[in-house]
Amino acid sequence: MRRSTTIPLVSRQEQVASLLLAVGRASAGRPGLVLVGGDAGVGKTRLIGHVAQAAEQAGASAVVVHCVDLGQVGIPYLPFTEALTQLQAGAAGPDAAARVTELVAERPALWRLLEPGSSADADHDERLQLFEGIARSLAVAGAPERPLVLVVEDAHWADASTRDVLRFLAARARSENVLLVVTYRADDVDRRHPLRPLLAELSRLEHVERIDLQPFTEDELREFTTALAGRPLPAAGFADVLDRSEGNAFFAEELLDAGPDSASLPWTLTEVLRTRLERLDPEVQQVLRIASVAGRRVREELLRAAAARWGAHDVDAALREAVTQQVLVVSGVHLEFRHALLAEALYADLLPGERSSVHRAYLAVIEQDGPDGMPIGSAAERAHHAYEGHDLPAALSASRDAALRARRLLAPEEELRHWEQVLALWESVPDAEERIGRDRVDVAVAAGEAAARAGDPMRAVKLTQRAVDGAVDPMRRAGLRHVLVHRYLDLPTWDEVPGQVEAAIEDLRAALEMLPERSPERIWTNALLARVTMIIDLDDDARGHAQCAIEEARSVGQPGALAAALSTLAVLDVADPDRAAALLDEARTAATEAGDVLTEMRTLYNATANRFYAGELEAAQQRVEHALARAEELGLAWSTPTVNLRILQEVMLYFRGDLSPRPAGGVPATHKHVLEATQMYAAVARGDADAIPRGEALFDHWQSDGQIALIGGGSLVDALTWAGRYDDAAALAVRITDHLGEVWTEVFLGRIWLSALAIAALADAAQADRSAGRAGAPGSAAATAVETRAAERLDAGDALLAIARETAQRGRPRGGVLGPEGRAWLQRAAAENARLHAVVGSTAGAGSAERAAADLWREAAASWQDTVNAFDFGYRYEVARSRYRWAEALLGAGERQAAEVEAAEALSAAEDMGAQPLADAVRALARRARLDLPGVRRATASTLTEREEEVLGLVAQGLSNRQIGERLFISTKTVSVHVSNLLAKLGASGRAEAVSVAHQRGLLEV
Repeated sequence: MRRSTTIPLVSRQEQVASLLLAVGRASAGRPGLVLVGGDAGVGKTRLIGHVAQAAEQAGASAVVVHCVDLGQVGIPYLPFTEALTQLQAGAAGPDAAARVTELVAERPALWRLLEPGSSADADHDERLQLFEGIARSLAVAGAPERPLVLVVEDAHWADASTRDVLRFLAARARSENVLLVVTYRADDVDRRHPLRPLLAELSRLEHVERIDLQPFTEDELREFTTALAGRPLPAAGFADVLDRSEGNAFFAEELLDAGPDSASLPWTLTEVLRTRLERLDPEVQQVLRIASVAGRRVREELLRAAAARWGAHDVDAALREAVTQQVLVVSGVHLEFRHALLAEALYADLLPGERSSVHRAYLAVIEQDGPDGMPIGSAAERAHHAYEGHDLPAALSASRDAALRARRLLAPEEELRHWEQVLALWESVPDAEERIGRDRVDVAVAAGEAAARAGDPMRAVKLTQRAVDGAVDPMRRAGLRHVLVHRYLDLPTWDEVPGQVEAAIEDLRAALEMLPERSPERIWTNALLARVTMIIDLDDDARGHAQCAIEEARSVGQPGALAAALSTLAVLDVADPDRAAALLDEARTAATEAGDVLTEMRTLYNATANRFYAGELEAAQQRVEHALARAEELGLAWSTPTVNLRILQEVMLYFRGDLSPRPAGGVPATHKHVLEATQMYAAVARGDADAIPRGEALFDHWQSDGQIALIGGGSLVDALTWAGRYDDAAALAVRITDHLGEVWTEVFLGRIWLSALAIAALADAAQADRSAGRAGAPGSAAATAVETRAAERLDAGDALLAIARETAQRGRPRGGVLGPEGRAWLQRAAAENARLHAVVGSTAGAGSAERAAADLWREAAASWQDTVNAFDFGYRYEVARSRYRWAEALLGAGERQAAEVEAAEALSAAEDMGAQPLADAVRALARRARLDLPGVRRATASTLTEREEEVLGLVAQGLSNRQIGERLFISTKTVSVHVSNLLAKLGASGRAEAVSVAHQRGLLEV
């Protein structure tokens, strides 16, 4: 009988086509991830092998790596270590090998994976650099003409760090020529399995595809068994295979291999495998059982040594027979079972004593030094075999070594598991402290640190509390207090629980009384006291503790604590931007010296934001460029501080009037929507036709990031106002405010901006009502309705202005002073409300009513002049828009010459920036008011003057003389003169006939 690996692939054409399409997309710079799941034996490996071969024939490079079963912990990053090794060895061609090798040499975090003997300690902040390095290595290994297909087999056995890398690669996929294919055993992934939430998370990404491989149908199984047997099976025999295998390819193959007497065979796959294995020679069975203890794959030299130590004879012959019978297959320097189920069946057959004995045999072998002077096996392998072999002292020492190795590899969850294993074994090993060179308190502290880095703050608190409680020496306990409080600060809502912060401050102050001056523990305690006292607004205390920590840290060289204390002091001194910037610069230098790259990036962002919010845009621009270059250098191109820097860069370009559309390619999926929201500023200012649907498409992402709701939603309010959807705009502003009031705080500073935009929409709506002649005759129902809406808008505008002012007072930043942008938007809110009152207050009549309206417009004009001045710190677009409104208010106040100057300035700036809606609005204002602006006057071939044509157009809209006068900024009497003149020129007896004649002559647009 032939084996499945020697026959053409049966069925699966749909899955093959889907995978090859994904390879094609990767070649075109559209990376992807395909999750291939199915029950054990259903044919995942066979499918992937076929696709890998087809992809290589089409020009791609296929690299297959594996996850292995080493119990609860595993070897961190094993499949990616294997991938880097293969790529450096030329698996994707010599050019790719050279690129990967060069990259690895430049990234210390990468060569940690490839140098088992590396002893240099690692900072947790390097983990993002490691992930970026892995992603970059895969990216440079692929090319348009030769994409990389990386297959990660058996992800149900993946260690926690491997799962983290998979999550990172999926989220950060941009334009790489890479396809990632991940296989897993679906029947092993129950609801408690750690892979399950990752699969759900990945499946939500648009570039991730899932393939659920089902058992063969009856027709597919008949084709499969015919190919294996070389002829169709008898009807009864096929029915038996179908009934027993239920379409499982591996089970069906083993049933056929078991022979013709199928009636006597057991019904479970495990029993079928056992029956098959029992046909092998006893020596072969013995060696295979030894191999099964190592898992599905084992290095050949390790298997030979373990078998010899356990007493197996003629290992060469046994291995040769196992390969001949296709129980084992050769894979480089490894031997692996043709299917993991074979290894599992053999391991299950071992007696408990046999298992322990074989594990100890492996342990004895891997504890020996190899040619490079390093142990043959990894610390994680030694810990696994020692524990399973019941050698508890060896398991304790190996778990300690594995924890330290995991720390160097930046694998915090694996480190945590190993430290917890040490703690669990402690009571069973009498000389535990002597063996590992540290006491149980130190181990608990290390475990707490690992838990914090693994993102498990509650576990970190419990482990650190265990360390504090276990410290007998009062001085030592005092030195650990700051560590415990630091862990508490990582809990999301700890500082919101009444009394918690105060109790922590009391504990830290008590510890401070005991700790010697200039000791690292005292310096860190002061630095942390500065932070927690600042939380409850004890600013004087916070300043004192920060300054003490800074002075001592500088004197004894504690750069990490120095950076923390300086950052706190910079927040306290935010009212003095120059001093705060100097503190942040020193904090960045200290963080760099401490090797704390994420703190370095945070200080770079904070220093840039410091200049930006101080209104110093030139200095902020220089800082953002430097910070982004540093992020690229550190391999932190998409860390949280870096993303915030990119947002700030986009906002500054918009402020300075650069509305150019910028390509959004290469943005990781995790940050795509917040950057799309930021680009809405310029899109709305340019007048992009798709600005509104783009803003509406971001609604679904508001919950993921409040910035998306604020920036994207606020820009959409502006877009709806430009589009004349005033009520929708005002309602959306309220919706955003309510949403962010729940997820942030009721007095978030962005509420000032939203209030100003909402009042603008109300003022435009009031202007539209008046210009469209919706008021009707005085006393009519229509007039009453318009007056009611006007009164409601006035009330709403006044309320929104009050909200903006309350926000400025209660929500102002630490230091109590709004920056230039905040002050400018507060002023614009006041100006928009003044405009709203002027529009509504321009009532019918003459004399005192007209004078009152002019006074309202003069007040509005003064307010808009203040707004222009407020935005003149470098916010070019808002300066131009405010000049336009200033010109409008000046016209209402009767100051035509001044209005013409401001309108000309606004139009020139709008045209230079490419702000089409603003430019159109200024031109429309100039036409209505007959302002002499470049490009606004238009020639006409009719007998009517330009002003008479404008009056005729408004007559056609049904406006009264009074409404026309308000629209064109002329008196009612002047309108009456223009109407009389155009009636005479058109030979019409009335307004309706004049409109009809004008339509017939083509003088009016339909």
